[in-house]
Amino acid sequence: MADQQKPTVRDYMTQDVATVAPEDTVRDVAERIANSENHSGYPVCDGRQVEGFVSARDLLLEDEQEPIFKIMSTDLLVAHPDMKLNDAARVILRSGIRRLPVVDDAGNLVGIISNSDVIRSQIERATPGKVDKLVRTLQNIHDVEATESRRDIELSELTPTQGKVYADELEGRRYELERGLAEPLVVIDTPTDLLLADGHHRVKAADQLGIDEMDAYVIEISQPVELGMAETARKENLESVEDIDAVDYAHHPLVERTQRLQE
Repeated sequence: MADQQKPTVRDYMTQDVATVAPEDTVRDVAERIANSENHSGYPVCDGRQVEGFVSARDLLLEDEQEPIFKIMSTDLLVAHPDMKLNDAARVILRSGIRRLPVVDDAGNLVGIISNSDVIRSQIERATPGKVDKLVRTLQNIHDVEATESRRDIELSELTPTQGKVYADELEGRRYELERGLAEPLVVIDTPTDLLLADGHHRVKAADQLGIDEMDAYVIEISQPVELGMAETARKENLESVEDIDAVDYAHHPLVERTQRLQE
């Protein structure tokens, strides 16, 4: 992303968009929605040109042979690829809709931006701050050179540095992973270990879901260095994700504080 401070719709929109045609029938679209896990409506396109939008609510009480162009919504809110993401987020929030079609200057559909994409952007923009702080800490304490990169990491290669996670938080992490909302891991790549610095709940949830690799910010250290988290891993015999225990007899501290506030 060229400008971390001002991301655009283009940076986070989904480009592979499922659409329906104006001539499709109510029955056609109802069957597609019923058979889909992710769609409650579709942009209506004549070629690449956006003509309208049809939602499951639009189909209610309509004759199943009625063509979509007769019942679709034509008073559309759309976004442009170069629109600031924060502006698109305001439109989504204030209108109460879940997805905005993204069209170019010619009115052609080039993507779709959802409330989930907006949430993901906020998560990802918060993460680099953690990475920068950790890099500075490593450089100051251990006097080593550290570089940053971002890549997919095989979970089987990770060495955990935390032996326990909270079972109640795992449910939330699985929800995020299934919807593409989980923030990247933070990993330290040394000559001897690939240490998981941040994201133990995420990797444990991913392992439960059968996910083999995850997006990660990687801090690379080329020279040998004795890190406290590596010593913790050795003392607790942590060698793989399977060694992380899910604790179900205690709540995550945030859950406990929330419950106390409610009481």
